[in-house]
Amino acid sequence: MLAMNYRGPYRVRPDFNKPYPELLHPGDAIVRVTRSCICGSDLHLYHGLVPDTRVGMTFGHEFTGVVEAVGSEVQRLKPGDHVLVPFNIACGVCPFCTQGLFGNCHESNPEATAVGGIFGYSHTAGGYDGGQAEYVRVPYADIGPEIIPAGMDPDDAVLLTDVFPTGYQAAEMGGIRKGDTVVVFGAGPVGIMAAKSAWLFGAGRVIVIDHLEYRLDFVRTYAQCEAYNFRSLGDPVLFIKKTTDYFGADVCIDAVGCEAAGSAMQTITGRKMLLQAGSATALHWAINSVKKGGIVSIVGVYGPTGNLIPIGNVVNKGITIRANQASVKRLLPKLIDHVMSGRVKPSDIITHRIPLEEVADAYQIFSSKLDGCIKPVLIPPSANA
Repeated sequence: MLAMNYRGPYRVRPDFNKPYPELLHPGDAIVRVTRSCICGSDLHLYHGLVPDTRVGMTFGHEFTGVVEAVGSEVQRLKPGDHVLVPFNIACGVCPFCTQGLFGNCHESNPEATAVGGIFGYSHTAGGYDGGQAEYVRVPYADIGPEIIPAGMDPDDAVLLTDVFPTGYQAAEMGGIRKGDTVVVFGAGPVGIMAAKSAWLFGAGRVIVIDHLEYRLDFVRTYAQCEAYNFRSLGDPVLFIKKTTDYFGADVCIDAVGCEAAGSAMQTITGRKMLLQAGSATALHWAINSVKKGGIVSIVGVYGPTGNLIPIGNVVNKGITIRANQASVKRLLPKLIDHVMSGRVKPSDIITHRIPLEEVADAYQIFSSKLDGCIKPVLIPPSANA
């Protein structure tokens, strides 16, 4: 079958001879992929920043598809069902899954004590192949996949596998109250959805900080928010303080993670020399921009080792920090309602639809921020089978 093949940092290619996946457990399903996205966190893998990303792996944790086969123990799905597959691989019965913490499943990832299994996200997240392929094996098929509701646009459905849930959970973890000022660092797909979601929780003012003008223009229109280029602000922390009567924002969201621009020291130590788990610039700004007693919500991806952050400011300001991988399954009922009611149209952020055969070009376009790319979707030949 055709699948994306990782060959090392900045090197991916289409592999036309990858073996078809097989049912390895009675609870598995095989899904024929109809849509698969490239995520900003896939770029961390592509850039060589995630430990134990092995040559030959297939990325892709955002995908939809048609069920082709199921194991003998699968009860909820049958061949022919068109499903969206959450990026979390979760057993559904461990102590964390039963709390709704599907991103922290204790059974799906033997390689870590923190994050659960994730499709296509290195062996630190379980070593599972992902959905940037024609077919994929889906473990715990009775737990994760959700049948796409009748009438839902497949392009909306694929963004319910990660981007919309992650942005929504970023806002949820911020504990936003009516009238709050919310600052989102990062105008990538997750930051855009976090800004959009902030209004759903009653925010009175939403500000997005980034440095790419085309993304700032996009988020202003899509999320009806203020958006500023930090390169024109001088010190973005001082700007936020000034625009909030020197109190600081009520909620700050880090939707950037380990590849944040804006600090030469952070870039050198975190992205070039790998002396820390990525550049923590956005997290610095969030901690220093939030008000005393405020909340910092982190959904940007960082590595498993330490980062240089101003923990003293966290203590002295009495800040609450909340962070996690989005628990997609827990959020889906709310988010499906938002989509089906027309309150949110996630697929409006899709700017590029690219054949899976051109996956190398797709990564180059997204990584290099070419052609106004906000969110690329890969379409495999099997989509119309």
